[in-house]
Amino acid sequence: QVQLVESGGGLVQTGGSLRLSCTASGSIFSVNARGWYRQAPGKQRELVAAISSSGVVNYADSVKGRSTISRDNAKKTVYLQMDSLKPEDTATYYCAAGPGLYRWAYWGQGTQVTVSS
Repeated sequence: QVQLVESGGGLVQTGGSLRLSCTASGSIFSVNARGWYRQAPGKQRELVAAISSSGVVNYADSVKGRSTISRDNAKKTVYLQMDSLKPEDTATYYCAAGPGLYRWAYWGQGTQVTVSS
């Protein structure tokens, strides 16, 4: 089993920045790919960004150019740096992990990001 714990969410004004963190523990040898998803009230969960074990990254068009996903394998942590935040970025952000990109086996509990206008 793998446990994922997110942190770094909060309330920020439009144009501001946040850095989300997700630290893994447990049987992390089964985890190669990491990702961030978000879900706003009344909407489906959607991909924000993902990173493979080799460093291949993918971003949703809505955050491309404003967000950066990175990983520190020694710390078992993946980060999501979000800049130029907009009210439409408001959502609960979830960390995901799995054996390969989009093969998510584990999810975190979520961290709330609220962007005020």
